[in-house]
Amino acid sequence: MVHYELPRLPYRYDELEPYMDADTLQVHHQIHHQEYADGLNETLKQIRADSHPQYITSILSEMDSVPDDTRDILSFFGGGYENHKMFWESMMPNSDKYPGGKLADAIEIYFDSFEKFKKLFTLQALSIQGSGWCWLAFNHTYNSINVMTTQNNDSPWLNRMVPLLGLDMWEHAYYTQYQNNKASYVESWWNLINWNYVENRFEEWSAQ
Repeated sequence: MVHYELPRLPYRYDELEPYMDADTLQVHHQIHHQEYADGLNETLKQIRADSHPQYITSILSEMDSVPDDTRDILSFFGGGYENHKMFWESMMPNSDKYPGGKLADAIEIYFDSFEKFKKLFTLQALSIQGSGWCWLAFNHTYNSINVMTTQNNDSPWLNRMVPLLGLDMWEHAYYTQYQNNKASYVESWWNLINWNYVENRFEEWSAQ
């Protein structure tokens, strides 16, 4: 049985300042992410899958096996839980600002340069209407990486894509500090990315 709990952050709430303020981060983590953890546990209990031996990413990538009337709510809470877990892990104080290793090579191949990748990702993130996420994802079928967006809490796992890096574009992620200036929020976020984490995910999944 897998019981989903709120993960601890790998940094203090104030360590991502000035790019992400402590109050926003604390509310985002303690309230919103906790709601997704509780909702996921309750949803799995309702569909009698609380003893499911696999982690939520496996469930999201095999949604055909989930009852039709619970797919949306499982996607909402399951995606919300896992998306945020990745979001925290993919940020750090004193970021290196640029990727390295095989990921940097892949970005050069598929986007021509890091700056072009950054511009495309930023434009895609700002194009989201309402709530959603922007992703750098790995496509197993074509052994490639691409930028994609999802609505609400939908995860790339629903399309059997592996999320490598995700940006939360829900208002609760930025509104207290940036109000409706989404562009400033996105630009600030680039200063927080834990590229070692993203590189390790890419190397792990691309080797399979």
